[in-house]
Amino acid sequence: MGALDYISNFCTVSERRSKRKPMQTVEIKVKMDCDGCERRVRNAVTDMKGVKTVEVIRKQSRVTVTGNVDPNRVLKRVKSTGKRAEFWPYIPQHVALYPYAAGAYDKRAPAGYVRNVVQAYPAPSSNAPEEKFATFFSDDNVHACSIM
Repeated sequence: MGALDYISNFCTVSERRSKRKPMQTVEIKVKMDCDGCERRVRNAVTDMKGVKTVEVIRKQSRVTVTGNVDPNRVLKRVKSTGKRAEFWPYIPQHVALYPYAAGAYDKRAPAGYVRNVVQAYPAPSSNAPEEKFATFFSDDNVHACSIM
C-alpha cells in the first residue's frame, strides 16, 4: 500500500444514503356515504409524499394506498378528514382456516370476507409422516397392494 492510497482514504467523500421506506400496500376501513366523502379521503391521501396509487371502494368502505409510505401516517391522514378509520380487519374467507370460528364471522364484513382473528391451528403431530405410510400397507385397506 503506497502513500498515495493511504492519503486517498482520508479524502474520500462518504455517500449519503437516504432512508427510503419500502414499497407497501396499506388497506384502511373508512365509512364513506357520498361522493364528497370519497373525494375528501382520496385527496387527503393522494397529497402524501411517496404515494403511487390510491384506490377507493365505497361499497366495501375500503381505501387501498400503494407506495413508499408509513401505514400509521396514512391512517392518521385519513382520520384528519373527520372520518373514523381503522386498518382493514378482514381477510378473504377462503384463506381463513376456520371462517366460522368464534369472533371470525362478522355480519358487517363485505361478502367473501371474515374478520382476521387468531385461530386455533391443528397441532402438528410428531408421527404424522409415519401414520401416512402405515396406511399404505394396512390389512384393513382393501387396496393395500395397489401400489406394488
